[in-house]
Amino acid sequence: MSSHTEAAHQDHDHDHGEGMTAKKIWKVFFILLGITVVEFFIALYCVPHNVFSISVANPIYIVLTLLKAFYIVAYFMHLKFEKVALVYSIIVPILFIIGLILVLTNESHHWIGLRAV
Repeated sequence: MSSHTEAAHQDHDHDHGEGMTAKKIWKVFFILLGITVVEFFIALYCVPHNVFSISVANPIYIVLTLLKAFYIVAYFMHLKFEKVALVYSIIVPILFIIGLILVLTNESHHWIGLRAV
């Protein structure tokens, strides 16, 4: 390989991993590990010992899972280091999909309630 091609590959590799160092990767890993430990603590201790009811624990699980998803997408999928337009082009459709799921879930409960009458 020529020196020009090697320099281009080195520049590309440097730009691709911009912002992610081994220290940051380990920091995110331990944050994800901590969130997972909290989830397991709630599931294996709090719910069985009636510290939380399952109806209280479920929203906590959802928030913690969304927080883990944020860290995975932001750091390991490098979305945090992308341009704002790309981030919005991914996040906005996901929000619409989540809204659609919520609306359809609510609508299905309505129809199930009508059938029971």
